Amino acid sequence: MSPEPVTVLHRDDWLLVVLKPSGLLSQPGRGPELQDSLISRVQRLDADLHLVHRLDRDTSGLILLARGRESLRRCSTLFAERRVSKLYEAEVRGRLRGRGRIENRLARLQRNPPRYGSHPEGRRAVTLWRTRSLRHGSTQLWLRPITGRSHQLRAHLAELGHPILGDPIYAENPVGPLRLHACALALTHPFTGERLRVCSPEGSSSPA
Repeated sequence: MSPEPVTVLHRDDWLLVVLKPSGLLSQPGRGPELQDSLISRVQRLDADLHLVHRLDRDTSGLILLARGRESLRRCSTLFAERRVSKLYEAEVRGRLRGRGRIENRLARLQRNPPRYGSHPEGRRAVTLWRTRSLRHGSTQLWLRPITGRSHQLRAHLAELGHPILGDPIYAENPVGPLRLHACALALTHPFTGERLRVCSPEGSSSPA
């Protein structure tokens, strides 16, 4: 169980944006030891909240929740139509300069643990990346996923030859937590029509 609390960054009559700590499941898994999760915790306070999307257990950052079925339907439509912009911070192995685009077809290659990679019968996956800063032996990146496939950022960076530091599946000899953080979320509010942009507080991201 993650000892960190779930922090609320935005709240209105229809939407909630929270900061998920690394190590906490987005939703319960199989087995009694995997019942603690983000949605379990928030539903104890408001049973009408629903996950609109998910983050991997080891990924920290912003998650959007919808209050009520109509809000869930509208938010799910925004995600399906790719009208939600998400920005991530990551720290990867090696030095990577400039910017680029990663596009392939991703499929699950193994089940336990789940691992994804390029496969001709996979689903199209697109990630934009840009260098944020160079460090000794590593690089901090901005990542913008255009599609939302399982493990997309982790698999894409690993196939590029720059796995995310701390990744227990895609990196060799990982040390410390996964250095991947969902730091910003932007969308047109499905009820008010106003532009909503939420950013995680300074210092709350995984990359140090």
